[in-house]
Amino acid sequence: MIVVDDHSTDDSLRIARRRDVTVLQTPSNSGVAVARNTGAAAARGEILFFVDSDVALRPDAVEKAVEELLAHPEYGAVCGIYEDQPLIRDSVVEECRVLQAYCWRMDSLGTVSFLFSSLTAIPRRVFQEIGPFNPRLRQTEEVEYGERMSARYEIMVTPHVLGRHDDDDKLSALLRKLFRRARLRVPLFARRRRFAKGFETASRSMAAVAAFGAVAALPLALLGPWWLALPVALAGLSVAGDLSMYRYVLKRRGARFLVVFTSVAFATNVAISAGIAVGAVHWLLSGRFRRLYESEWLATGRRTPGTPEQPTERQTGMTA
Repeated sequence: MIVVDDHSTDDSLRIARRRDVTVLQTPSNSGVAVARNTGAAAARGEILFFVDSDVALRPDAVEKAVEELLAHPEYGAVCGIYEDQPLIRDSVVEECRVLQAYCWRMDSLGTVSFLFSSLTAIPRRVFQEIGPFNPRLRQTEEVEYGERMSARYEIMVTPHVLGRHDDDDKLSALLRKLFRRARLRVPLFARRRRFAKGFETASRSMAAVAAFGAVAALPLALLGPWWLALPVALAGLSVAGDLSMYRYVLKRRGARFLVVFTSVAFATNVAISAGIAVGAVHWLLSGRFRRLYESEWLATGRRTPGTPEQPTERQTGMTA
């Protein structure tokens, strides 16, 4: 087991050094891509299992992932999913977000075109062939890596590899994160001109756009009560676009919780749509932003001399 400390500011490093594990440090706070690359470079096993600092694995998670990879040599990666309960119950917002993430991942079971890198196993031979994570990216690195890997191998999401996630417990922090990640994905959307294979479905995208439209249409209610029908209809369309998720939450937690969940899910849809809208404007105005993923990394995963390892698009860092 290898623990990579990306210059965390809590007690993680001291706690890790008390355990019988290999502890490494990055030269400076550089983000999860650099942290994962650092750990992978030091690992000696035939299979690399990546797990983020806010995820706790089930005891059999590694065993299940290894079984899947041994049975299917055509797989480039086996990705697990988060359970429908948070690792630490900090708030109702976190409970809602964990349920949302669980439903989205359950809908993505099977082959996908991006990586759930916080809970995933990759054969070393595949990692060496595809290359390391792009160190220029502090976020969306798993989407870019999945683009590279899925061009050569199958990426499989399985319900047999499980872990619990300590997600955001404050709505403002959650919405900022989703907005930022949606904005940063726009250059990739523009490159591939199609939905990623997984939970970026057409109906779920419609749900996000409808939620944004409902908020944008609210001022029309000032013209008269009949105009209120438009934002209400758009809000209903947003729910209809992901109906199976709401049915699951109703069955799992009941009608009272569903009301709270629907409010949080609506807010996350608005944040995602707003991020994409801002990202689209940024893409039109900034050649640098358009080239965020246009490098030798997409082709080889290798850095040529002179290419900066620090992000060109400043993003919030994470520890791993």
